[in-house]
Amino acid sequence: MSELPKLNFPAIRLRARRRGAGVEVWDSLRGIYLVLTPEEWVRQHLIAYLVSHCGVQPMRVVQEFAVALNGQPQRADVVVVDDRAEPLLLAECKAPGIPVGRQTLAQAVRYNSVLNARYIILTNGLRHYCCECRDGEYVQLDGFPNLSGEPSGL
Repeated sequence: MSELPKLNFPAIRLRARRRGAGVEVWDSLRGIYLVLTPEEWVRQHLIAYLVSHCGVQPMRVVQEFAVALNGQPQRADVVVVDDRAEPLLLAECKAPGIPVGRQTLAQAVRYNSVLNARYIILTNGLRHYCCECRDGEYVQLDGFPNLSGEPSGL
């Protein structure tokens, strides 16, 4: 894991194992080992941050959330659901070497046209953007949404 960059998230502890030529990381939410790609590195950090700093209950985090977009199956990286199991937050994670820009935002907005989540997070682990959907417009926030009433923000 030493070849993966330090991210702009608090450090986390991951359970990892070597498998062939690669590394797998334990995903405690799904209860399985996953190949540790740069994007998975970012996703695991984001989820840990949402749980430890934003008050998200782990059982409300859904990874690779199915989105039917124009009849085509797609998957949102991370979705946090509310008390009624409705999407509250949609997050798109990119590898640290992939810039987060208009294409990433367009992808998230397409997914959100189906999901109708209140918040969208875009991150490559180094740069983070958070928007709130207000009256059909996306307004960029200064930090991550506070989903527990406790202070949060990077």
